[in-house]
Amino acid sequence: MSEVIDRRARKRLETRRNISYAATGLFAEKGFDNVTIDEIASAADVGRMTVFNHFPRKEDMFFDRDDEIRQTVADALRQRKDAESPIESLRLLAHRLIAEDRPFLQFSDASQGFIAIIKGSDTLKARARAIRDEVANGVAAELARCAGREEVDADARLAAALQLACWSTALISAHEEFAQSLDATRAAATFLKLVDKGAAGLKAALAGTPYV
Repeated sequence: MSEVIDRRARKRLETRRNISYAATGLFAEKGFDNVTIDEIASAADVGRMTVFNHFPRKEDMFFDRDDEIRQTVADALRQRKDAESPIESLRLLAHRLIAEDRPFLQFSDASQGFIAIIKGSDTLKARARAIRDEVANGVAAELARCAGREEVDADARLAAALQLACWSTALISAHEEFAQSLDATRAAATFLKLVDKGAAGLKAALAGTPYV
């Protein structure tokens, strides 16, 4: 029975990836807002409802690593060492993700195309802002859990908001660096430099709380 379930899970994941791959190609070719669900279904060789079964919104096909990013951040907080503060664990996570060359934190020609598609669509820009806010809420909840506090803890919310603002600024600046220099190493260094500065600011702002 487990083999059947595993096979189904692999098949579902493969279908999801094929849909995302087909959609990404169309978005790059025509622009996000000019692509229809029917075109995506045809390119992926699946039915329209199959597309919706995997991606409730068209934006989800573009930001298809959203869940992976959220889980990665949550895992970093839940699995941190006892002597490691939550804020420090997130700073170290940024360094680890760069070292691992994670797909969602790369600076390349492909990532420039990704950024260009977002800039060309108000729908995607709005969804990116919404995702940032949703991730901030998730980080706040995880931080509060780490400290044994209520989920509505104001310090946790402040920490999460500052953390997301820091990472967003660092990410934008790193992509701008790559656009100018075409040097992925310099772009990554820019990202980490700003992350480290932000972490120092966070530690100062949250001194006396369990998050530093």
